[in-house]
Amino acid sequence: MKDAFGLPQSLLVLGGTSEIALATARRLVARRTRTVWLAGRPSAALEEAAGRLRGLGADVHTIAFDALDPTSHEAVLGKVFAEGDIDMVLLAFGLLGDQARDERDPEAAVRVAQTNYTGAVSASLVCARALQAQGHGSLVVMSSVAGERARRANFIYGSSKAGLDAFAQGLGDALHGTGVHVMVVRPGFVRTRMTAGLPEAPLATTPEAVATAVELGLRRRSETVWVPGALRVVMAALRHLPRGVFRRLPI
Repeated sequence: MKDAFGLPQSLLVLGGTSEIALATARRLVARRTRTVWLAGRPSAALEEAAGRLRGLGADVHTIAFDALDPTSHEAVLGKVFAEGDIDMVLLAFGLLGDQARDERDPEAAVRVAQTNYTGAVSASLVCARALQAQGHGSLVVMSSVAGERARRANFIYGSSKAGLDAFAQGLGDALHGTGVHVMVVRPGFVRTRMTAGLPEAPLATTPEAVATAVELGLRRRSETVWVPGALRVVMAALRHLPRGVFRRLPI
């Protein structure tokens, strides 16, 4: 169960090698979280991440999970919930892709869409049903400001995040009053391995800053969290720009 401050004692991370997810896990373990499940494709990186969290005092388990295999999600994630209640599920897997390449290669573009949207829809629904059955818990979904308005520079990624964001909001409405809390997190440009080599955007942030915002959002039981917070105002303005003007912006 969550503690008096709304922080989880048990955590399931979907995307167990995500830098943002691991920064969040470290922060929560430093507070109250004692049991962590890292779900991801089997790899040395997944085991190393588990080892680092164990070094912080957490009881850490790894489980093989493939976002691109929705038919396996119910069985795989069901094993986690069968071991005991999960206070928080952090959905943090995603694929940025390469816009220029993916425009030329529809199969690569579909892989981005299936990872970021289809896989996330499947995993979210399985976890939401399990959380509802236990009567409590939070589902934290890593969206992106890229989903607020698709840009020429990354509209394949942005469109997949737009779909995920809308889905997560709707799921939160569907679960309202059930004891299950859904929180959508919308970071801007985050300095991670995934964005290495890309031009840095204004208001860039770090995995640690996102983790701090997630913790605060959990304490406040927020439904939407922007990181950094100033992006809420920036995106409100960009969302309403005429398309012809938006198209000419150097973003």
